[in-house]
Amino acid sequence: MNAHDGDTTATPDTATQEPFDIRMPTGTDDPLSDAEIQQYRQEIDRLDRVILDAVKRRSEVSRAIGRTRMGSGGTKLVHTREVAIINQFREEIGEEGPALANLLLRMGRGKLGS
Repeated sequence: MNAHDGDTTATPDTATQEPFDIRMPTGTDDPLSDAEIQQYRQEIDRLDRVILDAVKRRSEVSRAIGRTRMGSGGTKLVHTREVAIINQFREEIGEEGPALANLLLRMGRGKLGS
């Protein structure tokens, strides 16, 4: 099974690779070369794979916690925990952070009635 089949085991293409410095162009007189663009796109593809695998894993872990809580008579949601997660995303990512946090939280809950 590989990372695309749901196995979150790191593979050579998703494991930590040699990081490279990101050169931020200063304007139209300092564009990225075609080789740099290709390298950056490969890095984006690698990061997308890591993110997708992490989101799937996070959702699975969160649903397991929710089922356990409900099975023991608790609530599926812990409001204070969700607020803390939303605040963390806001602090680390900025104004788009809460939207991303809310999406991840919804994905991890599954259907609220189930």
